[in-house]
Amino acid sequence: MAAPHVRRRLPAPLLVALLPLTACAPSDDAEAFARDSDGGQVSADGTLGTPTATFPEDFGAIQTVRELGDGTVLVADPLGGALYHVDLEAGTRSQIGTEGQGPEEYRQPDAVWALPGDSTLLVDLGNGRMITMGPDLGFGPTSPLSSGDPRSGLVVAIPQGVDADGNVYSRSMGAGMGSLPDSGAVLRVERGSLAIDTIAQFKLADRVRTVSGGPNNQSVSIQQVPLSMEDAWGVAPDGSVVVARSGDYHVEWFGADGTMTAGPAVAYDPVSIGTPEKEEWVDSQGRTGGGIGISIEMTDGGAMRTSFSRGGGGMTRQREISQYQWPDVKPPFDSGRIVVDGGSRAWIRRHMPAGEDTTYDVFDRSGARVDSYALPGDRRIVGFGDGTVYVVTFDDFDLNYLERYSMPR
Repeated sequence: MAAPHVRRRLPAPLLVALLPLTACAPSDDAEAFARDSDGGQVSADGTLGTPTATFPEDFGAIQTVRELGDGTVLVADPLGGALYHVDLEAGTRSQIGTEGQGPEEYRQPDAVWALPGDSTLLVDLGNGRMITMGPDLGFGPTSPLSSGDPRSGLVVAIPQGVDADGNVYSRSMGAGMGSLPDSGAVLRVERGSLAIDTIAQFKLADRVRTVSGGPNNQSVSIQQVPLSMEDAWGVAPDGSVVVARSGDYHVEWFGADGTMTAGPAVAYDPVSIGTPEKEEWVDSQGRTGGGIGISIEMTDGGAMRTSFSRGGGGMTRQREISQYQWPDVKPPFDSGRIVVDGGSRAWIRRHMPAGEDTTYDVFDRSGARVDSYALPGDRRIVGFGDGTVYVVTFDDFDLNYLERYSMPR
């Protein structure tokens, strides 16, 4: 008989790397900062300036960037199906590994993360595994992306963050197959054993559940309500977790020692959702590679196969818009991964009216907003390096281009 089938969509881990820098303390220097309406500090320039390097060739999608000690970077392109070693200064790249299921191979490389000892963690969605790469960029041990029974609870270790000790941080998948909980958990997952600790809870986006077929041939589809209120979170190198609360837009930090620090609420004007905002959201799904699909197939004998993929779609704007339910207003911020720099500052991408420039608010470890930066057009921060910020921009065909900026002082 045909197997029951579940397909879930998660936000792209606008997936997501992280790394070093010095935290910037608030300054009283009027030339360096100005005060915004709710008391936060905004740098006088308010931008990242101009790129120090722009890579000339395109990528299908970029979720994270892993800066190496020599200033070159690793980039996994899930839509292009390749892992690249990129030299932005020289404007060159070379592919590492090939497509397949064996050693030195992958089927859909989705993201790269820093590990201890100058090693790298490669997320191989197509083969459902994580691959440890050594400092020489050789392929080493692997560990699974999932374990458990979807009927009672499935552990999925697709990283939304990796700390300096190599622990993976992922999100819970709910209580069971086809469930619709209103909150999720931030999980610290030990690679290999997939042993988990729950670090924090966060609000999930609204979702719609659709069931079709009979009891022995059932399909359960869970679809997220776009732009509905959802908390966002990210991970600092020391293992602290930052959660941005969508209800009143404030930030909470959960320390590695179990302490929690909450910052003040940030005032914002909700953005109404009209056709331009809906079209912009649909376009952004293509630009960022879309969500991750998780397919779980089970037979009558109890065997289970879990597979992962990113991408898909191909619908027209109007068909995409009409197939979703939509709220009246946008949340204050994007619900994708919060990127955290090496100084443990959280960079949160704001929701703006359609067509406006990208804005990132920056929060320190007290939860206070200390800066705000505008980036022209549609741009996304995908990682940090040694005094550097890596940004993705897009062309009219939704192809991704990588830029590097100096970290503002």
